[in-house]
Amino acid sequence: MQRRSFLSLFGSASAATLLSGMFGRALAETQGEVGKGYGHGILIDSLGTPGGENDTLDTPLTAAEINDARASGLTAINLIVGGPASYDETVRAIAYWNAEIAAHPDVFLLVRHAADIAEAKRSDRLGLIYGFEDTNPFGEDLVRLDTFRNFGVRIFQLTYNKRTLVGDGCLEPGNAGLSVYGRKLVARLNEHKALVDLAHAGERTTLEAIEASTAPIAISHTGCAALVPNPRNKTDHELRKLADKGGYVGIYLMPFLRSQGQPMADDVIRHIEHAIDVCGEDHVGMGTDRATSPLVLTPEYKKSFADEIKERRRQGISAPGEDPDVYLYVPDLNEPDRFLRIADLLSKRKHSDARIEKILGGNFDRLLKDVWQD
Repeated sequence: MQRRSFLSLFGSASAATLLSGMFGRALAETQGEVGKGYGHGILIDSLGTPGGENDTLDTPLTAAEINDARASGLTAINLIVGGPASYDETVRAIAYWNAEIAAHPDVFLLVRHAADIAEAKRSDRLGLIYGFEDTNPFGEDLVRLDTFRNFGVRIFQLTYNKRTLVGDGCLEPGNAGLSVYGRKLVARLNEHKALVDLAHAGERTTLEAIEASTAPIAISHTGCAALVPNPRNKTDHELRKLADKGGYVGIYLMPFLRSQGQPMADDVIRHIEHAIDVCGEDHVGMGTDRATSPLVLTPEYKKSFADEIKERRRQGISAPGEDPDVYLYVPDLNEPDRFLRIADLLSKRKHSDARIEKILGGNFDRLLKDVWQD
């Protein structure tokens, strides 16, 4: 079972190693080259994972992965611990990350409250925000929300790509929307001050959940359908509705940023700028859907990647644009400090420092404070 607890398309970790306890120094060195000091602010990846992407829940984080997490400069990550996986698999994933936090208390901090993000920044640690990428672990038992919250889960994505008891994912052609059960779940998430995430939801499910929720919601990792009409990207209508209710959209580093070929940093910036045009600068951020360690295109990885695409197609969860020759990364952002590199690119495009700080993490931090209310 992989660390993100469901079938994903993963690569291998960086081979670089640094000495333990060097987070502050590594970040300072990084900022000397890129970022213009933006690392002094709060940087949040609204969907990502520490370490590498080719590892299982039986494999502890390596020294290289730990130090890549440090070198990222990130303050916090929305880390998927449950989704299409079963209840038991989800509990196992939570136990794995709890063990990593316990093994590296100087590196990681479990985020249960909004104030924990400020504490992660103050103490030079990476805050881990436990999240779901589907509501399958609930089954038909909404009481499990109490269990998951006690485990530390704070962000709940309603669907993955296919139809669930809650609503339709983005690959369902019927686009049936939010179910009665789904409406009950949204209401319960609102009651418990949990963040609703609609990244993989179908258009009608997205719009109906935004309408049903009494709190702002997140689309943690997506692109803009106006630029690339892919079901994994969100329409301007969805993005406007999201922003009108105080929500947040994170732009990912995925193949769906282009209609064909390998996406590059310019594609990322193009989607960020379009989202700003539609939503306003207070509602846009980064949800990379990537690991903090760089992807290494080894022959073994390429074969595994092609096999995984084939399996996802068999299961009906492969989105259009998933291609065995288009890898899950942005080559010119394939470093742990990619947030600071994005900051540089935005600065060169004459975006203000205040706006860049919002995109790098300020907007998601604000959303969590608004929703969690603690």
